Amino acid sequence: MSTSEPKRIRQQVSSGTVWEELAGYSRAVRVGEHIYVSGTTATGPDGLVGVGDPAAQMAFIIAKIEAALKSLGASLEDVVRTRVFVSDISHWEPVARVHGERFGAIRPANTLVEARLVGPEYLVEMEVDAIVGGEIISHDAQ
Repeated sequence: MSTSEPKRIRQQVSSGTVWEELAGYSRAVRVGEHIYVSGTTATGPDGLVGVGDPAAQMAFIIAKIEAALKSLGASLEDVVRTRVFVSDISHWEPVARVHGERFGAIRPANTLVEARLVGPEYLVEMEVDAIVGGEIISHDAQ
């Protein structure tokens, strides 16, 4: 007896960093309408971007995440949750300002915490969850 339940297609994308192959993970994975983006640092093809500048690192990270989402048929507008990790809590405000510039109209759920990152030169890391195809209807809780 077979079931008629549809099979979910799994897509994944790499950003080409050495860490993805070394640690065995994808930059982002899409299953159905859900996309999960791994913790992302400001690592470009030539190494760290924005040395010593948490805002520059955050801007690069969001652009890198945006590219991963786009390759899976989504955009920043589909993001429903962000998790931001800073190596020093004193960096929260410049990081939050960049987050607000890119996500201010989208307003995903968000968490920002201080954490020890992969190296002292990395000041910010972010991961996101997205759901593709939803219509944005905003209701502010009172």
